[in-house]
Amino acid sequence: MADLECPVAAAARTSPDALAIVTRDAQWTYHEYDAAIAAAAERLPELGVARGNTVALAIAAEAPYLVLLNALFRAGVVACPMNPRLPDRAFRARLEGVNCTKAIAQQGPAFEGVDWLRPETLLGHAAPPGADGEARIDERQPATIVFTSGSSGAPKAALHAYGNHYHNATSSNRNIPLQRGDRWLLSLPLYHVAGLGVLFRCALAGAAVAIPGPGQALDESIPVLEATHASLVSTQLYRVLERPGGVEAARGLKAILLGGGPVAPALIRRAAAHGLPLHVSYGLTEMASQVTTTPVGAPDEALLTAGRPLEPDTVAVSADGEILVRGKALFLGYRRGDALERPLTPDGWFATGDLGRFDGAGRLVVAGRKDSRFVCGGENIQPEEIERHLCAVENVRDAVVAPVDEAECGQVPVAFVRMAEGIALDAGPLVELLAHEVPRFKIPRRFFEWPPEAPSGGIKTRRAAFAALARERMRQGR
Repeated sequence: MADLECPVAAAARTSPDALAIVTRDAQWTYHEYDAAIAAAAERLPELGVARGNTVALAIAAEAPYLVLLNALFRAGVVACPMNPRLPDRAFRARLEGVNCTKAIAQQGPAFEGVDWLRPETLLGHAAPPGADGEARIDERQPATIVFTSGSSGAPKAALHAYGNHYHNATSSNRNIPLQRGDRWLLSLPLYHVAGLGVLFRCALAGAAVAIPGPGQALDESIPVLEATHASLVSTQLYRVLERPGGVEAARGLKAILLGGGPVAPALIRRAAAHGLPLHVSYGLTEMASQVTTTPVGAPDEALLTAGRPLEPDTVAVSADGEILVRGKALFLGYRRGDALERPLTPDGWFATGDLGRFDGAGRLVVAGRKDSRFVCGGENIQPEEIERHLCAVENVRDAVVAPVDEAECGQVPVAFVRMAEGIALDAGPLVELLAHEVPRFKIPRRFFEWPPEAPSGGIKTRRAAFAALARERMRQGR
């Protein structure tokens, strides 16, 4: 085991006046950031929070959140970032699932059994004497519980060590240059590993986390906060490209890290044609964010892949096409109560449930989820394959293919298609194109317009919710 110096403390020692946090209304230097963390960490035991406890964090993603999260790390407390907008029942179920009885929140839900701490009781205190020295954290120290997206079932509580986040960010910074003076836009939630990754990457590089205002559009946040880097999912990139001035704002960035799930090739081509500095990635909660990513200046054909592994010998593909991962960023396991489950192969690989292959240049090409595959008349259908072909059609902005039950074939594909603004959906040309690309049984039986109530499911598409919508549309005959 090895101790790691807290990167915030290290930056405060070497570059105390460098900006660490930037909001629309305030700026924090690394000295101020580190002092606030040290003071909050000192206060935790006084409020009954002991080393090894698990504490939920359910407040808005603003500067105090960053301070409190790092204070929990330094105090040896496991942080459980939570979506503060979760319904009370779901919130309670998640806390009970990991035996969490303490939470930091502005106002706790109306149920007992949880000790609620208001953030202001931990903030605003003077830093303890000697707080400007080194702060060291065991890399194997349990640090966070992050709930998986639940895109293929109930969310799981993934427990990460501090070193998992640290090493993932270190690998990312070698691939995407980040330095003092840069500002990474916090455009993803902190209850996802992609959001947490921004904090670690910035601290390790001495760069600043740029926090948008509530409800502020990305293309407005970028110039206002002078952001240089951003992490986006496909929906966010689509919105940036659609908004007036969005492309111009995005062109001002040094890097756009694109991930969080499948990205339509047409969307990547469109963004690349505008000269946006894309880095396409593949990652997962269990690996603390990125696993593979394209480098600076990747050619267009590389951007249609997920890039190469950030670290050697950390990604493989099994005989049946499943992507396997391992390495320093691999989580400690799934928390179930106080127990820990770490489902690895005998030689230490974690099976992701994703299908893929390596191309001739060693870049990962992700085919889709094993559990999204379904059988139509005895033939396997991988919906992501059909979606990629649909999204290659001019004026098609997004597509989701879902199975519906059918007496003869068991299940058949249907498609939801989002067209460019002002363009009507016409199934004829789509069927004609697919007839040249895929076998007949893979052509969707029905094409539906993109529903206003389209489920987003957080970062990943909730394919099950689209399937439910498809069943309802078919039942209604529309």
